[in-house]
Amino acid sequence: MLKNIATVGLWTMASRVLGFTRDILIAALLGAGPEADAFFVALKLPNLFRRLFGEGAFNAAFVPAFAATLAAEGREEARRLAEEVASVMVVWLAFLAVIGVLFMPLWMHLLAPGFANDPGKFALAVRLSRLTSPYLLLICLSALLSGALNGLDRFAAAAAAPVLFNVVLIAALALFHHDPTRSSVALAVGVTLSGMAQLVLLALAMRRAGMALRLPRPRLSPGVRAVMARMGPGVLGAGVTQLNVAVDTIIASLLPAGTVSVLYYADRVNQLPLGTIGAGIGTALLPLLSRQMRLGNGAEARASLNRAIGFALALTLPAALALVVLAQPIMLALFRHGALNGTMAGKSAAALAAYALGLPAFVLAKVFAPGFFARGDTKTPVRIGLIAVALNLALNLALMVPLGFLGPPLATSFSALFNAGALALLLARADHFRPDRALLGRGLRVFAAAGVMALALVPLAPMIAPAGALAAPVAAIWRVGLLIAVGLGVYGLGGLGMGAFDLDLLRSALAARRLRKAARSP
Repeated sequence: MLKNIATVGLWTMASRVLGFTRDILIAALLGAGPEADAFFVALKLPNLFRRLFGEGAFNAAFVPAFAATLAAEGREEARRLAEEVASVMVVWLAFLAVIGVLFMPLWMHLLAPGFANDPGKFALAVRLSRLTSPYLLLICLSALLSGALNGLDRFAAAAAAPVLFNVVLIAALALFHHDPTRSSVALAVGVTLSGMAQLVLLALAMRRAGMALRLPRPRLSPGVRAVMARMGPGVLGAGVTQLNVAVDTIIASLLPAGTVSVLYYADRVNQLPLGTIGAGIGTALLPLLSRQMRLGNGAEARASLNRAIGFALALTLPAALALVVLAQPIMLALFRHGALNGTMAGKSAAALAAYALGLPAFVLAKVFAPGFFARGDTKTPVRIGLIAVALNLALNLALMVPLGFLGPPLATSFSALFNAGALALLLARADHFRPDRALLGRGLRVFAAAGVMALALVPLAPMIAPAGALAAPVAAIWRVGLLIAVGLGVYGLGGLGMGAFDLDLLRSALAARRLRKAARSP
């Protein structure tokens, strides 16, 4: 499991780094103006589907079914299931994309009701959203291929595919950077082109894995019906975080101009640890738990869940504290360039700190959810998800007036804390989660080591972006990297000294990797 988490995490990290490059360019060219607001809303709908299907509901429904079929009935039956699901998906997703194009003004009133007060921004958002609509079909089919590859224990291609998204969008900005409107249109077209590129990459990976798929005539076979039955409630159960972010966008559109962009830039930085850690652990854990439950190994499944929680805490607690401490200098260093001024970057910094408060809960929810999905239970997470979404909406409405742009990220963090806590409690009540002594002890030591790191970073934070100075982008980013290295060093040494890390597990994983390499060598 550790190897698979590392594979997914490293590729996701590469994608996030390129994503930062993309967002720095967007901030420099579009700032927090109407073109940026319009593009980010146009990106929100396909991104919502990508996160729901790629990291949430579809994985929760398809991967356990595919892995169980592969283990019990063999590769041909697993291939048949994937082909049948793919053919049905093509039909209804194509229909959904067409409906999206035809009725985009209505969708825009739902996604960004505040844009209706600015006809120019509203029209541009509708135009850009129509250009990104085909991405829905492309990315959901890519999610199916990714799920099949994960079920085959091939994680690299699926994790690498999102890199193409950022490469294509960076190329679009490089080619069309002279005018904000042309840049936003080029970005929207690039979203759809990136979906094509990802689908081709994953199809080639499936062929290399010996499981190239064909599209038979669509039919609702028993396997397809089972996947769809699980997938419906899983949209809310696994995608509550994404639904909460969508609620944030709706509320942000009602706040002063530029708020959508301010929250987007903050969320992008927060997504680096969230996507890298949460996606890595959740993606690797689900097929493992599914196999263990299929074979009746409940004790092993509980042990795997405890190990995954330990990994999550060891990675997210220091990341969350570092983002809170360094929010202001990080955002100023990364985004206070070009069209984005220091005031807007400062607002994004405050929003980042608010998002970071809920970072451990965001990731833990991704760890706890597979504990339900691997057992075929999508109803419990959806009930918790509905309550969390309602809580987020209520908090957004309560906080938007007194706190303004800080209301949405704080509401999202509080609802994430509720979501993760409720999932953990219900898993424990069902005896599917028993925190052992090793997990509890190491969790306390991880928190202590992360606290030491945060205290060490406080006096060093002004190094990134000195007060009143506007450093060159490259110099500021180098300072960010240096301070991250210092923080990692302090945390690593502190964790080793306090016994916060499971070194035996790491040694055994490295030894197993060496044995696999030796077995493959002639």
